[in-house]
Formats: sequence, structure tokens, C-alpha cells
Amino acid sequence: MTASPGIRRSALLLFAHGARDPEWAAPFRDIAGLVEGMRPDLAVRLSFLEFQQPALPEAIDGLVAEGHREIRVAPLFMAQGGHLKKDVPVLLEGIRASHPGLRIELLQAIGDAPELRLAIAHWLVRAAPPSSIAGDPSTSGQTA
Repeated sequence: MTASPGIRRSALLLFAHGARDPEWAAPFRDIAGLVEGMRPDLAVRLSFLEFQQPALPEAIDGLVAEGHREIRVAPLFMAQGGHLKKDVPVLLEGIRASHPGLRIELLQAIGDAPELRLAIAHWLVRAAPPSSIAGDPSTSGQTA
């Protein structure tokens, strides 16, 4: 969705690693669509570190061209690894240099968000096999 000329909406740039297989990005595209559906006032875009397009600098250039001056970058990474600690800050430094006055905030990795860790834990508990094997100490004293 493109912002109308003169309208400056908030911008959220989802940022994923990228992969050679184009189908790999499908869940991230779905997330972007869900967020945009929940927040129609928000310009939501998806970008990648490597292998897929748009790359982070091009995605930010596009948002700036639409009139956005404040962008939050949401890394769809499970943890603060080398890319988020080293590579992305260097990328953002270069982007800021080419867009004076642009405010870019790098959010935490999604795996660092307590509510997402809890949601993942709940999903894993539901997905785990039941402990109903005879002799399993975790089911002693329980009846089926």
C-alpha cells in the first residue's frame, strides 16, 4: 500500500534474513499483511538482509520517497546475533548518512520479546506429545 502524496503515516519495516528459496519469505509476507490489516494507518514493508529483495537500504529509500521521516525497523530474527549486533548498525549508519533528518529506530529481535517467547512456549507445549507412556515418571499417579 502506498501513502498518498503529502500524507506522512508511520512506517514499520519488517526485516528478515532472506533465503535463496523464494517460498521461504511467505510467512513474513503474511505477517506484513496481517500487521497492515490491523493497522491501516501504518505503512508496512518487508525487506531482507540478503538473497531477496528489497534490501534494507532500498526499502528505506522507498519509504523516504513516500514522505516518511520516522521508520521503525523490526528484525524478524530470533536473537541478537552477529547480523543485528554488527552488520545492521553499519547498514543503518550508511542509510542515515544518505537521509539527513530521517529517524530510524531498530527494534529488538522478535525472539527477545517476552510475549513472543511465551507464545512460542505455549505452542510447543501444545505440540509436544502427551506423556502417557506406561512407566513414565511424569505420569505416575495419573489415570487415563
